[in-house]
Amino acid sequence: MAAASVAESRGWFPALAAAVSLLKCLFINAYHSTDFEVHRNWLAITHSLPVSRWYYENTSEWTLDYPPLFAWFEFALSHIAKHFDRNMLVVENLNYASPSTVLFQRLSVIVTDVVFICGARECCRCVKERKGSCSVLNRPSFILAVLLLWNFGLLIVDHIHFQYNGFLFGFLLLSVAKHLQSQHLQGALLFSVLLNLKHIYLYVGPAYGIYLLRCYCFTQENKDGSVRWRSFSLLRLLALGSIVVSVCALSFGPFIAMGQLPQLLSRLFPFKRGLCHAYWAPNIWALYNVLDKTLATLGVRLRLLEEADLPRASMTGGLVQEFQHSVLPSISPPITFVCTLLSILPAVVSVWLRPRGARGFLRCLVLCALGSFVFGWHVHEKAILIPILPLSILAVESREDARIFLLLTTTGHYSLFPLLFTPAELPVKVVLMLIFTIYSFSALRKLYSGQGSLLHPLEVVYLLGLVVVAIACEVLWPLSPWQQRLPFLPLLATSVYCSMGTCYSFLRLYMSLLRQQEKHKQL
Repeated sequence: MAAASVAESRGWFPALAAAVSLLKCLFINAYHSTDFEVHRNWLAITHSLPVSRWYYENTSEWTLDYPPLFAWFEFALSHIAKHFDRNMLVVENLNYASPSTVLFQRLSVIVTDVVFICGARECCRCVKERKGSCSVLNRPSFILAVLLLWNFGLLIVDHIHFQYNGFLFGFLLLSVAKHLQSQHLQGALLFSVLLNLKHIYLYVGPAYGIYLLRCYCFTQENKDGSVRWRSFSLLRLLALGSIVVSVCALSFGPFIAMGQLPQLLSRLFPFKRGLCHAYWAPNIWALYNVLDKTLATLGVRLRLLEEADLPRASMTGGLVQEFQHSVLPSISPPITFVCTLLSILPAVVSVWLRPRGARGFLRCLVLCALGSFVFGWHVHEKAILIPILPLSILAVESREDARIFLLLTTTGHYSLFPLLFTPAELPVKVVLMLIFTIYSFSALRKLYSGQGSLLHPLEVVYLLGLVVVAIACEVLWPLSPWQQRLPFLPLLATSVYCSMGTCYSFLRLYMSLLRQQEKHKQL
């Protein structure tokens, strides 16, 4: 059955991949964000300057702040870029965007997405197909392929807004697939490379570390599923350690040798950027900020606070900066670190006590990613894709996970709408999200037909509320007289409403984990 499924996928999977690649080409001349200039600047830095100056160069405000392997990736791209337009590789050419430069950078994202396509294909091969004959369109592997390759968030963030997330997520999916296939050393190698390409994937580092220690370094377990301490393999631990150390040495070694490690780390972890990103990622701190603002407003109206003593709209200006809360205690990086650690601790402990195979690891990975998103410091709204994409795998194998996937994906994808704020892109993002959302609901509902409704009525009402928020923010607000006075209000409304959905999804994931533990105890 599995061999037949793999053979059939040789026909439809390349067709899906080719179709989405052609769709990406249609966005070459679309709006692009400042991230386009960020990566053009990094091409110029790595091509024009010696390695010793890469993490010191600051002609542009968009300084190099990714790990060294990504810098070398930009260096490699720059040697192709010079055949398109050499002027893009001049550091002083700020905001340079000639037609050839736009073409090259857009094509570089599309071409490097081949890594993501390979990762998606490997994950589709790991999916448990259902018994009995059914149409290819209704098979879990086909549905997963569509959910991954045609992911709405990834399409607009990479191919309109502009970034290389598909390339990076490709390494994550390949790593997950290797663990599902019990090829743990290969999975560890791929994740080590990923961490040295973009350090945001530290979010899921605890899931990897604990799972590999528990299920690879300990070779046996007791009948009740607990760890058998005497089965610890020092050789396996050394093998894992050598992989991680080798990749990190290759990446950071030259900069350590030049005495630049402190400078490099200051670029990777700029804690002075503030609690929230400019667009207010939909997490717990968005709700915290609004509560603080509400209490401050009530305090002034009730004459409990003096308006002159309060900060001047520092949280609602859409700026990347540090600020102090008016009424509630201000949040510092250590506080967010402790909150994040506490939020992922039960998931990590669960993997240690009862791993339940690679899919238990995958669930822990999603919880770590979402917990870091909900409680992390200066979280980017785009980071919601880190839990969404791996959750796609669980969604085609479990009805409860499909329910959470629909909630988190719909909410998380809509929270990305403010990234595309130009009128020309409004119909594009609306149509693309509608297509992806309608397909997700219809495909998963058909996959789990006969098992009742996927969503609770109140959850349906919440998701329908997104339509109201969208109409208010995207259509009515630009026509209102308050647009100039309160320009940040649509962002605030989007973030706060979506925060409720992401926090609820996080709680649902933990409830699902607890149910699984109860079932295991009963067995």
